[in-house]
Amino acid sequence: MHELGTVNYVIDEVEKLVEEHNLTVVASVTLQIGEVSGIVPEYIVDFWNWARKKTRYLQDTEMKVEKLEAVTYCENCGKTYETMKYAKICPYCKSEDTYLIQGNEYMIKEIEAM
Repeated sequence: MHELGTVNYVIDEVEKLVEEHNLTVVASVTLQIGEVSGIVPEYIVDFWNWARKKTRYLQDTEMKVEKLEAVTYCENCGKTYETMKYAKICPYCKSEDTYLIQGNEYMIKEIEAM
């Protein structure tokens, strides 16, 4: 279960920014999570709600999660397509010479702070 590690990483990064920029309030953190990243968004929110209570600056901060769609590229025909719908086989040319170009990552998209 790597959601707890992800939450701890996000907390560390946001708290560093709070200190570096002398911020006083962090209203929300928006995290983009790729749909094939293996990270369960509901677990992220649950862990966030538990872990933020133990922080110095983020006790009242909301976690927002946005899904980042998985996209696969076909080396044979050069087109992209929805990974979740078609998996590894290109729907255009039926090639298996494909690779994931988006959707396996997670990133902090936005921090709403003052």
